[in-house]
Amino acid sequence: MTSRLATPTHTVQKLQTSLQAKAKAEPAFRFYALWDKICRADIIEEAYRRCRANDGAPGIDGVTFDTIEAEGLDRWLEMLGQELKSGSYRPQPLLRVWIPKSHGGRRPLGIPTIRDRTVMMAVVLVIGPIFEADLLDNQYGFRPGLDAKMAVRRMFWHVRDRGHREVVDVDLRDYFTSIPHGPLMRCLIRRIADGRLLRLVKSWLTVTVVERTDRRVIRSAEARRTKKGTPQGSPLSPLLANLYFRRFALAWRDHGHQDQLDAHIVNYADDFVICCRPGQAGEAMTRMRRLMTRLGLEVNEAKTRIARLPEDAVTFLGYTLGRFYGRDGRAFIGTLPSRKAVKGLLRRIHDSTTPRWHGDAPKAKVASINRLLRGWCGYFDQGPVMAVYDLIRRYVDRRLRHWLMRRTGRRGRGFGRISQDYLHDTLGLFRIPARRADLPRAKA
Repeated sequence: MTSRLATPTHTVQKLQTSLQAKAKAEPAFRFYALWDKICRADIIEEAYRRCRANDGAPGIDGVTFDTIEAEGLDRWLEMLGQELKSGSYRPQPLLRVWIPKSHGGRRPLGIPTIRDRTVMMAVVLVIGPIFEADLLDNQYGFRPGLDAKMAVRRMFWHVRDRGHREVVDVDLRDYFTSIPHGPLMRCLIRRIADGRLLRLVKSWLTVTVVERTDRRVIRSAEARRTKKGTPQGSPLSPLLANLYFRRFALAWRDHGHQDQLDAHIVNYADDFVICCRPGQAGEAMTRMRRLMTRLGLEVNEAKTRIARLPEDAVTFLGYTLGRFYGRDGRAFIGTLPSRKAVKGLLRRIHDSTTPRWHGDAPKAKVASINRLLRGWCGYFDQGPVMAVYDLIRRYVDRRLRHWLMRRTGRRGRGFGRISQDYLHDTLGLFRIPARRADLPRAKA
């Protein structure tokens, strides 16, 4: 990577600050001249840097980041900028792959080429701050300074502190692929009057999708035919998903449902709950369904339900909120990593320590396990997590010892031969916190 990409991006930040300040100061203002900003060299460089940091698989053209940098990144960035300025840029087809859902089934993922990813990210850098000024404070997904744990804490606050003990747990059916293009484009037009930029976004929404199977290549223009969907996998998709959900959140507030029912939405991407006063959840669910139908979205009835706490429990963004018991036997309402989240981590640890990976070097294997553990423990650090941490610690120690014994052809589980000091001090295994005082948040 060239040294230019390592320089501070203060010019990009200055532009973003200016755009957001204008959007906040004038809620009805429409931005007419944005294309020249997307074509700026510093914007394109910053967009590439962010895409590079996210890594990801190559698109339909097979071009990787390493290929681009080996052939000359400066030249590649300059040519891309010239394409945008001259108007010759055209998006390439998306490569469709299928990823398994945690509850069964598969989800389509559209992978743009790195070239298209970079341009999408450049657009997000420019228009993201504009729409950030418009998003509501109960929308937490894909926003700077906000995260999923904040959404969990807000739901917890509604339930425990404000007495909203009925929670409508909503599941939308295929939200990203169901968003209608017409209303979505109107969400953009409300703030953007730059025709070139709007046409570019529309072209990404309707681009051809290519799927490769063992025997053939399947090309599809389903999005153009149905006029629905924003493909998951692109840098632009999270912003568009937030913009369209804002229509529902805004209607819920401005049409009086929030105040009339004392029912409050907490949203992260396509996940959301409605926290209600006792006795109001049924009406809140009815009104929510009606609004979703008007927005062209479908509620998954099989997975949408009302949880009445503390008798019931509700799982949101990996955390289960419900009744738990302290060491003194007293009941309290709290949060805990869900069983599904714990089982998912243990399954990944198991799969990474099977015989098929016996060729891996021990330190490389431990490094990959550490990435899983640090990320998981960094997210699931709220509530009474020490017992869960202990379970995970014992499982990781047992699986890693067994894997080390098997890869060298020795019998047994390794408890007498492989010490804790060897796992942690020699191989560098991540030490899962054993006390609340060991949590980074507790120390802070």
